[in-house]
Amino acid sequence: MAAAEQASSQKTATTWHGIVLQTLKRNEIKLVPYVPDRVLTTLIKDLHADPYFTTFPAAREEEAVGIVSGAWMAGMRGAVLMQTSGFATLANVLASLAVPYQIPLIMFVSERGTLGEFNYGQALVCRTMRPVLDSLAMEHHTITRLDELEFIADRSIKQAVTTQAPVALILSPLLTGGKTFDK
Repeated sequence: MAAAEQASSQKTATTWHGIVLQTLKRNEIKLVPYVPDRVLTTLIKDLHADPYFTTFPAAREEEAVGIVSGAWMAGMRGAVLMQTSGFATLANVLASLAVPYQIPLIMFVSERGTLGEFNYGQALVCRTMRPVLDSLAMEHHTITRLDELEFIADRSIKQAVTTQAPVALILSPLLTGGKTFDK
């Protein structure tokens, strides 16, 4: 049975969502609130299936950020999962909580609004997300390739914890395959 578990673990670790899960574990991030998103569905299911994590849906992205911030103050590391449109609601909570109180908030944002996006609202938020992050002097990285994911995610988490500063890891459709649009 151990060989089967190891083979399953190796297979999972070669997918983008498997790499994210293993990187969270390696960095002792146990709490993962999220706002449901189709692109993140497999990662969310994998987090729920792993007893290491405390994973649950939040009503809004600001709520998830507040939960992770409170957990940090109590000694627990956390990350938030969301999509690009949800980021549009975060400027206030980032500027008034995460940044000034030096919360090493880890955000994984599935990127929408680009590469054939049909929803104009998604496209607008996608165009404004990085300038908002820049105006808050927040570290952010757009991950486009599987071979760079583990390095960028691992180092970004370590930097966030060490410098006590939030970071946004934007998961490009080039990495995740994006949202599929059924006709």
